[in-house]
Amino acid sequence: MNNDLINDGQALLGGRVDASGTTRRVALQAALGVGYAAAALPIMAQTAVKTSAEGLVSGEVTIDVNGFKMPAYRSAPAGKTGLPVVLVICEIFGVHEYIADVTRRLAQAGYLAIAPDMFVRQGDPKNYTDIPKLQAEVITKVPDAQVLGDLDATVAWAAANGGNTDKLAITGFCWGGRITWLYTAHQPKIKAGVAWYGRLVGNATALTPAHPVALVGSLKGPVLGLYGGADTGIPLDTVDKMKAELAQGSAAAKASEFVVYPEAPHAFHADYRPSYRKGPADDGWQRLLAWLKRNGVA
Repeated sequence: MNNDLINDGQALLGGRVDASGTTRRVALQAALGVGYAAAALPIMAQTAVKTSAEGLVSGEVTIDVNGFKMPAYRSAPAGKTGLPVVLVICEIFGVHEYIADVTRRLAQAGYLAIAPDMFVRQGDPKNYTDIPKLQAEVITKVPDAQVLGDLDATVAWAAANGGNTDKLAITGFCWGGRITWLYTAHQPKIKAGVAWYGRLVGNATALTPAHPVALVGSLKGPVLGLYGGADTGIPLDTVDKMKAELAQGSAAAKASEFVVYPEAPHAFHADYRPSYRKGPADDGWQRLLAWLKRNGVA
């Protein structure tokens, strides 16, 4: 089974016991109001972070990918151009309210942030409540080559719509964390990446021919890896293996860094899920903003 599914599935279905002792596994669909919704999200005691759209232009856009109309969610400071660009790559659950809010957080910090719908050709995650079925019917059918091409088209769209792609970065969560490493090895314009608990190793397949540990020599910009020490889906020995490879890689690879939060589980930044840990999430976010500025994306 795809490890991204295992990781997100564990964080999603592991549950959290509320005061009555009942494990919360009730599915929630949190619509954005522009056609996006969350897939099989657990109702939680915590309230998800809500970022104001005041002063922003924020909502759905359509990106042309060789004639295919790919939806995306973008946020940016209103009325401004020449903005640094951050690509935001979702988890396996698609572009829902949490991912949209991440784009608004970045826009409030001065960025044009855009989250393309990476699964739209294969299916719609919001239609699934069964994770193995989502894995089998959608996620494992998404080729890396398709994703990289979609992101290239997203960069071109950003350049034509107020973005300065000479100041380009990428960040992603779980499935999107792995893609962050891959795209930083693919796109020459990338200045920096921030990968949140993305898979680093795996078996090569026709659709996923290379994993981050095999691509360190090709990194175009340094990557900050934010990982959980209690992540049962990403063993720390794989982080150590990646560190060793980075030390022997390109200049960008050698400039890459890891931060491991010892008690944090997988998906510790996902504030709509039981795995959320406010301390590591807040610290990681501040590190992300500092990493972008440190590497010329500001």
